[in-house]
Amino acid sequence: MLRLVTENWTLKLLSLAFALILWMFIMGERRLEVGYAVPLQLQNVPDSLMVANEVPSLVDVRISGPRTLLLKVNPNDMGIVVDLADLKPGLTTFKRLEERLNIPSGLRVTRLSPSFIDIKLERIREKLVPIKVVLTGEPPEGYRVAGLRAVPDQALIQGAESELKRVAEVTTEEVDLEGVIESFSLIVPLLHEGTYTRFKDEKTTEVTVEIESLGQPPGVPSEEIPEGGNE
Repeated sequence: MLRLVTENWTLKLLSLAFALILWMFIMGERRLEVGYAVPLQLQNVPDSLMVANEVPSLVDVRISGPRTLLLKVNPNDMGIVVDLADLKPGLTTFKRLEERLNIPSGLRVTRLSPSFIDIKLERIREKLVPIKVVLTGEPPEGYRVAGLRAVPDQALIQGAESELKRVAEVTTEEVDLEGVIESFSLIVPLLHEGTYTRFKDEKTTEVTVEIESLGQPPGVPSEEIPEGGNE
C-alpha cells in the first residue's frame, strides 16, 4: 500500500500542482457581478451660476467581469465626474454615465441607477427683503406693546433667480412676551426656509420691544406722576 503511494511521487506532485493551477485559473476567470455605491461629483460650476435642482450624490452601479479583475477594484477609487464648465443657464441632461466611470478594462457595467442626471443651472441673484418680527404670548393685564422695531429691518438674500423671486420676507425666531412688563432689547436669529437661497450676510437682528403700562399717561415714566394723580 505504501509503495502505491510513494511510487512515481514526483509525477503525482506535478499532477497535483497542475490541478491546483487549473482550479485557480478557472476560479479566477469565473465571471461575477458586484454592486457599488459610487459618488457623483460635479466640477467646474461656472461663475455667477449655481445648481438649482436636486442631484443624487451616489449612483448605484453593478459591474460584471472576471473574478480576478473584480478583486482588484477599490471602491474608494471609483467615481463619476461631471464637468459643468462652459455650460449656460438652463437644463442640461448628462447621459451614458458609465463612460465617466473609471474602472479597469475587462469589466463591464451592467446596471446604473440613475442612468442619467439633469443639471439645472441658474443665475445667482441678490434681493433685499424686510424682516418680520414674530411675537408670541402677551404682557400681563395692564400692559401693552407700545413699540416694536428691528435693526437692521431688512436682510440680504442670495441664491437661485427663480426661487428668489418668491421670497417676500424673512422672519425672526419667536420673541416671547408672556409676563413681560418692561421694555427690552435682544439679538434674535433670522429664519429663512430656502432650498436654493440663503442669507448672504446678516443672520440676526436686534429686536427692541417697548412695553407700556396702561395705568399711566403714555410716554410719562411712573416716577414723574404726582401722587394722587393729575391736579
